[in-house]
Amino acid sequence: MARFELKLPKMGESVAEATITNWLKEVGDKIEADEAVLEIATDKVDSEVPSEVSGVLVEQLFSKDDLVQVGQTIAIIETEGGEAAASETVNTVEETAVPAEAAVIEQTIEAVKETTTTQDFSSSDKFFSPLVKNIAKEEGVSTSELDAIAGSGKDGRVTKEDILKYIEDRKAGVVQAPKAVEPVSEPVQETPKTVVEAPKVVAETPKAVESVAPKAQQAVPVSVNGGDEIVEMDRMRKLISGYMVASVQTSAHVQSFIEVDVTNIVKWRDKVKAAFEKREGEKLTFTPIMMEAVAKALKDFPGMNISVDGEYIIKKKNINLGMAAALPNGNLIVPVIKNADQLNLVGMAKAVNDLGNRAKAGKLKPDDTQGGTYTVTNVGTFGSVFGTPIINQPQVGILALGAIRKVPAVIETPEGDFIGIRQKMFLSHSYDHRVVDGALGGSFVKRVAEYLEAFDIERDF
Repeated sequence: MARFELKLPKMGESVAEATITNWLKEVGDKIEADEAVLEIATDKVDSEVPSEVSGVLVEQLFSKDDLVQVGQTIAIIETEGGEAAASETVNTVEETAVPAEAAVIEQTIEAVKETTTTQDFSSSDKFFSPLVKNIAKEEGVSTSELDAIAGSGKDGRVTKEDILKYIEDRKAGVVQAPKAVEPVSEPVQETPKTVVEAPKVVAETPKAVESVAPKAQQAVPVSVNGGDEIVEMDRMRKLISGYMVASVQTSAHVQSFIEVDVTNIVKWRDKVKAAFEKREGEKLTFTPIMMEAVAKALKDFPGMNISVDGEYIIKKKNINLGMAAALPNGNLIVPVIKNADQLNLVGMAKAVNDLGNRAKAGKLKPDDTQGGTYTVTNVGTFGSVFGTPIINQPQVGILALGAIRKVPAVIETPEGDFIGIRQKMFLSHSYDHRVVDGALGGSFVKRVAEYLEAFDIERDF
């Protein structure tokens, strides 16, 4: 018998951590090689973690909703026979070291369990990892103190280094721990005193006081007549909600609209789509044609291929196009086509279809959604003529493709003008007015339109 450490795998260069959303296997369950053991979620993508070996799950080192760093051991699988050697090779741990290692793991689990049962951090609206909670319990750090610590981790999260630094400062007398407060007997007027003594908080600043005082739990809405159905948002919808509100609060959104004659594109696609699918094994939609034009326009106007970081503008070297795609639960996600300007139409079609199909199947990887420099969304899929999309931060622009419609239009010829039926669509460009002025925002979307209207109906694919 041998013990195999199942670690959180590397999920892309920009992904350092993930949250456990569900254990698919429980302690004692048999597991086959490549079988999914648990489900995880990054800030954008949900995925599964498979086992590299066959065996029995003997330990779960983290619970649901725990945050795990890439490379951390999340479970122990006991293997038999020939797989023992494989386990030792993968983990570079000799079997003689297993008992000591198991003892350490066991102590860690018990410490985490003890923390969660003896000290309640539920009054805080912040997330604290099991390790931080355990250190807080061991050192007698209260919930209000944890709330007041300025975290250096992602989204202000308190890290191990942050809490250890705070404990060191407290022991040195640099900061003073707040006195324990008994809710029943302690007078209300004593609350400001506790706030004043909280670490790293200035008593005179009302904003600081708000950060220390525990926020009231949000009341669950109740149906008055009993006929309404109340459903909590799923994790992805909560994230999307937060991103959208944050984007509107961050960027000064302004829009430009332009109508485009895409008659030649419609005729060309109708003519070649059957041959394209036969030769390439891929369906040819309008999206890759539009993406090709957007990539060209971004090369012409690099001022749209930027991001904003505080008071700094970051000019992006690569053109990575995000494309809004549907997930199995109906939510939207934005996978990214890397180096889109270097793809021909066939390559663009394959990239669009691959990301779209994997999004529908829930098979996107975390790195598939990272590194976008500009985003395109096809609102015409749902019949919308145009829209006002919200910018995907920290980008500065997003283009909405409206529905293609047959409309009467004035056609100019050397012999005079006449009315004809044309295929037209609207392009809706939302851009960040903090760094993109109307001249640039309008010129960019006009250039996209010019590329589309100048489409060569005789071109090869």
